[in-house]
Amino acid sequence: MTQALFWPPLARLDHPREVVRQFTPNWFATTMGTGILALALAALPLPLPGRESVAEALWGLAVLLFAASTLLYGARWLLFFDGARRILAHPVVSMFLGCIPMGLATILNGLLRFGPAHWGEPAVVAVAAPLWLLDAALALGCGVLIPFLMFTRQRHAVEQMTAVWLLPVVAAEVAAVSGGLLAPHLAAPDLQLAVLIASYALWACSVPLALSVLVILLLRLAVHKLPPASMAASSWLALGPIATGALGLLVLGEAAPAILAANGLGDYGPAARGLGLIGGVLLWGNGLWWAGIATLINLRHLRHGLPFNLGWWGYTFPLGVYAVATLRLAALLPIPALGWIGASLVATLALAWLVVAARTTLGVWRGELFSAPCLAAPAE
Repeated sequence: MTQALFWPPLARLDHPREVVRQFTPNWFATTMGTGILALALAALPLPLPGRESVAEALWGLAVLLFAASTLLYGARWLLFFDGARRILAHPVVSMFLGCIPMGLATILNGLLRFGPAHWGEPAVVAVAAPLWLLDAALALGCGVLIPFLMFTRQRHAVEQMTAVWLLPVVAAEVAAVSGGLLAPHLAAPDLQLAVLIASYALWACSVPLALSVLVILLLRLAVHKLPPASMAASSWLALGPIATGALGLLVLGEAAPAILAANGLGDYGPAARGLGLIGGVLLWGNGLWWAGIATLINLRHLRHGLPFNLGWWGYTFPLGVYAVATLRLAALLPIPALGWIGASLVATLALAWLVVAARTTLGVWRGELFSAPCLAAPAE
């Protein structure tokens, strides 16, 4: 009986080619969750033995996951084009296209964090700069085109809405964080300023819109109650844009004064730093509320059991970004409790990642996680 559960591999699939035919952008969430754990561990100010090595190894794993996901999803479009394009009309799976640029952003951020020690800063920047341009373009494309598809081709209802609506929108503010990390590494002051201003614009393309979606989500929860248990993990996605918005303001606020001063705009530097800190604190506080609500939603569903699916990766990235934003605040404010909260969040993230990664590995081996709902939906 046990052998039947674990052998042969991909036993739940009719044919190994189903791995490609059923591959969806949901899988890029594995890169997001693994990459943010690497960055969160690297941000910990605690002298834990082996912490840096573990963080770098996780980043390397995130790179491999992103490469594998890109190859498989690209193969699906090449080999099963008619099935692959049906994602554009699907009201849920299409939202996960936003995971592609967000997964790439964690690769880019890790490259800036771990790369210089191995390849030198000039080589890292030479790779990171075009990667950021690609990431920003993909993020903006998702943030504009997917909502347009929602308005024109897809069928939506408020009672069926979940926080996955946020995924294509949030990608731009994730790219904004990456831009804030990249800008200080650029050699030319004018390029630094261009990336800084573009990152603020990316932030503005995302955060206000995400907050608008959260208003609708709040109405949906009040009127139509909780989503089904299979979508319980999506409740944590509401924390994502708030945490990333806070982190973006903090990162850009730290980078802005020197960049603005180098371009003759030094008078605006203190305002940018102050906006980053105060805005970051306000969004961080708002995130506490959404984290509390997500915890209660999952505890309620837990009483009846939470079925595992790829959506469980939604537990990792929002929590990870919130942890990194908390540690950034702890480095700026003389409040020791923030440091302990940040460390506790990283520990919780690591535990969640271990559980989800183990369940995902088992699901991949059996083949039961390769399922594209858009194939089961009627063709448009």
